[in-house]
Amino acid sequence: MSFLKQVGVFLLCSSLLQSCFLFKKKDEFQNSTNVHEKGQKSKITGVNYNEEDNKDSFQVEAYQEQPEAPNMVYIEGGRFVFGSSEEDLLFKHDAYEQTESVQSFFMDKTEIANIHWLEYMRYYENPSNVDSIPSGINLQDYMSQVLLPDTTVWASEMAFNDAYVANYLRYPGFRMYPVVGVSWVQASEFCKWRTKIVRENMNKKPGQKGSSTGTDSLGTNKIIASNVVDGVNNLIPEYRLPTEVEWEYAAKALIGTQYATDENYPKNRVYPWDGQSVRSPYQQKEYPMGSMLANFKRGKGDYAGIAGRLNDGAFLTNHILAYPPNDFGLYNMAGNVNEWVGKYPEMIMDTTTENPFRRLTDTTRKDTSRNKKPNNIVKFNPLAKKDSSLLGLNVKVYKGGSWKDVAYWCSPGTRRFLDRDAKTADIGFRCAMDALQNEKKKKKSRKK
Repeated sequence: MSFLKQVGVFLLCSSLLQSCFLFKKKDEFQNSTNVHEKGQKSKITGVNYNEEDNKDSFQVEAYQEQPEAPNMVYIEGGRFVFGSSEEDLLFKHDAYEQTESVQSFFMDKTEIANIHWLEYMRYYENPSNVDSIPSGINLQDYMSQVLLPDTTVWASEMAFNDAYVANYLRYPGFRMYPVVGVSWVQASEFCKWRTKIVRENMNKKPGQKGSSTGTDSLGTNKIIASNVVDGVNNLIPEYRLPTEVEWEYAAKALIGTQYATDENYPKNRVYPWDGQSVRSPYQQKEYPMGSMLANFKRGKGDYAGIAGRLNDGAFLTNHILAYPPNDFGLYNMAGNVNEWVGKYPEMIMDTTTENPFRRLTDTTRKDTSRNKKPNNIVKFNPLAKKDSSLLGLNVKVYKGGSWKDVAYWCSPGTRRFLDRDAKTADIGFRCAMDALQNEKKKKKSRKK
């Protein structure tokens, strides 16, 4: 019996020592959320942080996670097969399937609508905001080249669309319809303006979640300088156009196919939803079985079906929330309008193509002939001019399909391209944003 008591005492002491060791390790562990707390010190110098009477002490501010940005949906990153799973009908060989990894990011829930663009235009019509116009361009040129969408894109020799030319942008009934007639350049300028306005708005609300405020020696509330750029709260990253890989990853929303725990996609997706049909396979209150899941052209001349049995219910564009969202919660990632993406249209053969410091345009081209050569042999054309390639930096990709496209282009892997200054009645855009590291909590994506 005494032997058993000795064993019990030994085990108890061992567990107590182990728990003390674990608690000590936990107290010493530093991360972004606690390194500013009292008693924390530098692991490399041993100097305590945040000691006002120590000139060698580094001042560490309290951790603040990335603020929630308006209309943004968190897209959890991961691995997927990038490229078209559809037959290459045009024989362009520019969308080969390959595995890509995408970092987490944010993307607009909806396409940018007319009312959002009118808000953008109104800002610069205010005389007090004229100073915000980029240097090197006057207000009149900025209005004509950047602010004003080209409403004449609705004009057609073979159709009577005069009402859309005059009313699509400003008529109240089209407020929540996607803006069109904007180029890639105009969309990029919109992203810059949106970044400025959102940051300024957050800066006007000190003390809110994500704002960066503190108290100085006089006890007054002020913005902490290290988190401010030109007087504007900089905790929120810039709005931008999504890269092609980001856009396609978000459109496919393969997170909705995760029914098991084996870290594997049981199937790829042709569209942003399951199955190969463009109609809803389920009976739902808002979307009955058999209803169209996107706004597209069913066939030549068939934009909406017949009276009494309309298919997608839209002859041209439709409301930005008109159809079911995908498994990330994004609306109209197929159909309604195509969307500009932020990278160049050269065929992606590896992740190195995302490098902005590229080779001279068209001096080297990867072999895309039918007879593939080993090791991806490069052909060199010594007579090629530096600016002779159509696939230059001035040409941008658009994806997603639109009201005037057949279902083939609604597949996220398909891609087309135009000059960055081109404006059409079937191309709009949505914004994206980087997702910074967040140690405070793990965000969860929307699943089925």
